[in-house]
Amino acid sequence: MPDAGRAPASNEPDVGDVVVTVADVLAAQARLRRYLPPTPMHHAERFGVMLKLENLQRTGSYKVRGALNALLAARERGDRRPVIAASAGNHAQGLAWAAYRLGVQAITVMPHGAPATKIAGVAHWGATVRQHGDSYDEAFAFARELAEQNGYRFLSAFDDPDVIAGQGTVGIEIAPYTPDVVIVPIGGGGLASGVALALKSQGVRVVGAQVEGVDSMIRAMKGDVTPVNPVASLADGVRVKVPGFITRRLCTQLLDDVVTVREAELRETLVRLALEEHLIAEGAGALALAAGRRVAGRRKCAVVSGGNIDATVLAQLLSDVRPRPPRKPRRRNAEGEPSLAKGRAPRAAFLPSPAKTGARRYEAPAMETEVHEEPIW
Repeated sequence: MPDAGRAPASNEPDVGDVVVTVADVLAAQARLRRYLPPTPMHHAERFGVMLKLENLQRTGSYKVRGALNALLAARERGDRRPVIAASAGNHAQGLAWAAYRLGVQAITVMPHGAPATKIAGVAHWGATVRQHGDSYDEAFAFARELAEQNGYRFLSAFDDPDVIAGQGTVGIEIAPYTPDVVIVPIGGGGLASGVALALKSQGVRVVGAQVEGVDSMIRAMKGDVTPVNPVASLADGVRVKVPGFITRRLCTQLLDDVVTVREAELRETLVRLALEEHLIAEGAGALALAAGRRVAGRRKCAVVSGGNIDATVLAQLLSDVRPRPPRKPRRRNAEGEPSLAKGRAPRAAFLPSPAKTGARRYEAPAMETEVHEEPIW
């Protein structure tokens, strides 16, 4: 998107000297490949989109990439301090798993009302859990205060160069599939920034997705930095009042567009994903796919960023939401054209009659001669 050209507000930190490049993303890939295997790509035929399944990632979210890369990079620099973070759930789980693997002490501050599955996931890996405030921003302020008082390293969920580079490895894994556009959900902007860094040099369009009323990044990119409380949303993982300062700059420079979807669209997409593709995603995880119908492209890819949804929430959605039936696929003939193109007779109508040629009539199996599988894209 074009640069908004705004001057930094007086209360914003100076991040002008903080640089994140493609080289940082490649370095992160070299660190992470030993611990995290690539997540699968899945062709969702009924949506006409390829899906990057980060819901099948360790801890059920892409967030583990950034947390693990940050801890590994800190170890290379000789920084062995305990790490503290604020998170609605997925960053906390990623940090807890990474700290467990590397033997680092980790403390996570989570807001009251965070999904029980995410709190349990953090505790499972041995990290200390502190609950404070009713929103991510209140948990964030408390975590920063604890870090200053105790000499901990504060690790942002998105506004950290090592975290951004780690999230960018999602884009490196998508690149071999040569999409023309990749859609990513945006909360604080770490995933969108990293993926855009990895793919823009490949000529791939990168589009962000947000929910109505949870659109702090869109407003910030337009120059409106006024903190606004996000509305309640199924996409709790992207409910951020103030996006990152480093990520805001990168998103403004690198993203081609940011689209906004309605809450009803998000809910329907999550249910369709479960019923038609047999994939479980959380609200933020289905956000990029929900935005896919608003994005033009022949080879679209949407990042399913996480799958940590409370069972009670999922059960309620499956009970309440009745998705519209998907459109029927087109049948194609041997030449790859629609078998009954408008204004054109079927190909068999142009063949000479067996009675006139004396040839023996041969009926080829219809499925072998007239119908072919759609290509993977």
